[in-house]
Amino acid sequence: MHRVIGTDPAELPVSPAEARAMLRNMVRARRFDERALALQRRGWMSGYPPFRGQEGSQIGAAHALAEDDWLFPTYRTNAMQIARGIPMSDILLFRRGHPEFDSGHDVPNFPQAIPIATQIPHATGAAMAADYRGDDAAVCCYFGDGATSEGDFHEGLNFAGVFESPVVFFCENNHWAISMPRGRQTASETIAVKAEAYGFEGVRVDGNDPLAVYETTSEALATARTDEPVLVESLTYRHGPHTTSDDPDRYRDDVDLPEWRTRDPVDRFAEFLRERGVIDGAFVDEARGAADEELGEAVDRAEAVPEPDPEELFAPVYDGMPPRLEAQYEELAAHLDARE
Repeated sequence: MHRVIGTDPAELPVSPAEARAMLRNMVRARRFDERALALQRRGWMSGYPPFRGQEGSQIGAAHALAEDDWLFPTYRTNAMQIARGIPMSDILLFRRGHPEFDSGHDVPNFPQAIPIATQIPHATGAAMAADYRGDDAAVCCYFGDGATSEGDFHEGLNFAGVFESPVVFFCENNHWAISMPRGRQTASETIAVKAEAYGFEGVRVDGNDPLAVYETTSEALATARTDEPVLVESLTYRHGPHTTSDDPDRYRDDVDLPEWRTRDPVDRFAEFLRERGVIDGAFVDEARGAADEELGEAVDRAEAVPEPDPEELFAPVYDGMPPRLEAQYEELAAHLDARE
């Protein structure tokens, strides 16, 4: 397993400016996660999937992507999306029932996959298309360890291996598939080893070490562009619940995992950079203040967008609304009228 923090490297694998940018994005992501959770708890949005503890994994991978590489995210990939330039207000609006790309941004980012693993065959198909067209772009497909138990995982990786598609399958192994620990869902020694069945390489990385994730993902993307797919298993830990409707205290007792995996990745990386003189003692607080200001503006933008009319749920589905859908819309309209 690859790691940088804790190995006392002679020099950083990135420039000091890039390392500071990584930590700044980790702080931005952490503050977003905390604010989104607080907003959900007061009824501002219906549900939210926290990602506290996984910032190092996602930010390291995001910084490895080229500007024109495609990201296939899930509902928990908020840190990667924020680091790539997706406006925070877009993610918040999506959680309030609005279209996902409200700002009209041009970041190469597919819509978040809510069903587990459905984005994996999509990512493989997009990578095959890029290969056919001769594009330089690669595809990064993000998913959790629970997705490796789905049939879509097999189908997507099998096709990618056969067609040598330029795709990196980035599995963020946070130990929990909702309430199911990794050891209860697969007998494989690792998730990375599953790649061997599809004819390409699988690698493991300390997911709470953004520098190691950056290096591993960069190498995987280079391999994908020129040779074959790669499966990356990024080992991290989900500190909070699966979603705001989950109570992890019902199934999570003391977990027998090493300290590096369960430690706060923001604190760990900040300590590492301070010891090397890359940041000073005020850096994290200043980054937190800037993130709070950005978040305040994002919330204001989201709240300024009018609530959509219920008809917007039905109108874009067909060119002309069929009788079955029209009947459903009329039923909803009658229900809403009765509430007034």
